Amino acid sequence: MVKESGMSERYTIGIEEEFQIVDRNTGQLSPQIMPLLQKGAPFFGDQIKPEMLQPTVELISKVYPNIIVARSETQRLRARLASMLAEDGLALISAGTNPGAHWTDQLVTPNPRYHELLEEFQDVGRSILIFGLHIHIAVENNEIAVILMNQLRTWLPHLLALSSNSPFWSGRLTGLKSYRTVVWKRLPRSGLPDTFQSWNEFNHYVHTLIETGCIDNGKKIWWDIRPHPFFGTVEFRIFDMPSTLDDVIGIAALCQSLVAKLSWLHKHGIEVPVVPRNLLEENKWRAMRYGLDACVVDFGQGRSLSIRDSIHELLDMVDDVAGDLGTRSDLAYLRNLVDDPGTLTGNTQNGDGPPQGGPSPFCACLIYPTNATRRQNAASPPLNFQGKQPTHIRWSSTSSIIPPAFSTWKTPWGNIS
Repeated sequence: MVKESGMSERYTIGIEEEFQIVDRNTGQLSPQIMPLLQKGAPFFGDQIKPEMLQPTVELISKVYPNIIVARSETQRLRARLASMLAEDGLALISAGTNPGAHWTDQLVTPNPRYHELLEEFQDVGRSILIFGLHIHIAVENNEIAVILMNQLRTWLPHLLALSSNSPFWSGRLTGLKSYRTVVWKRLPRSGLPDTFQSWNEFNHYVHTLIETGCIDNGKKIWWDIRPHPFFGTVEFRIFDMPSTLDDVIGIAALCQSLVAKLSWLHKHGIEVPVVPRNLLEENKWRAMRYGLDACVVDFGQGRSLSIRDSIHELLDMVDDVAGDLGTRSDLAYLRNLVDDPGTLTGNTQNGDGPPQGGPSPFCACLIYPTNATRRQNAASPPLNFQGKQPTHIRWSSTSSIIPPAFSTWKTPWGNIS
């Protein structure tokens, strides 16, 4: 590929992260979003926001010119937010669901918008005790945003598998690597989008929904990927909230590289085939169910292959633009993530139980990688792991990875089994 100057500045990045607020001593969800908003306003301004349920805080980035700035600024904001919460005995957890909490026990954030949504969606809305990651990549214009959305749908299952991090729901191991996706699919205008032939067709669809009273603005289209109605970006919305900053930045780098590669191909008259939604649903289900253990179908070539091999092919495809964007090291991290068996098991199953007087081993292991990166593993973790430092925490796995003491962790609804 011919090197294009200014590529990284053209495909700017935005990151939105949804964290769980927990009591640092018990690991239980804590409905502290309103005090946090008040306390954090002088430092964060509008970069922290509430969600439907009070144990959730959303951390919203500014527009980042490249992945290097995205990493440093995201790490800085996370550290400041974690420090602010620690002053009140609280911590952040980064995962798609909470292992033991039940949605019926959570308080709704006092906001007219959320009460309006609850009036419409009832228990479907009340149950969204889930936590996700959204990545925005700037594009040249609205028309290319729709073209890219159509094409990028092909790799959404791969991106979901990379982020899959929500095997638990209401104190149960669900057997799915991304149960958050199941919960989110209950809402209208969610899941994989259909294709659109042009921006005008997409715009007509949005205005039809507005004019008929289905929605009041385009932000209520909650697909796994969408042209953002106001920001001039393609917004990737399919992700579980990953465990670490490295995961988030690696995924953001892949999204940026994909957008840049497909934009370059389109500019040079090479169009990537668009796969029908009903076929892509097969791969999405496999990613939800099996995560990085899935086999997916390459519908263009009529073959099945492991999603790990398919992700390697995807990384090969974007390697040339990665050099121009400065994302090659972050994509190399994803290669290691895919190849590392620790992605599925971690080291926590070798632990000897929870820290005395501390949170459950499950929550303890989540608190540590949320507030650090795997590239900082030489530092001592802030919690007692009996000398066994976690290296690659991801909870989208089978019950065999559960720390021994976790099987007897009591919740208000009984033991987790």
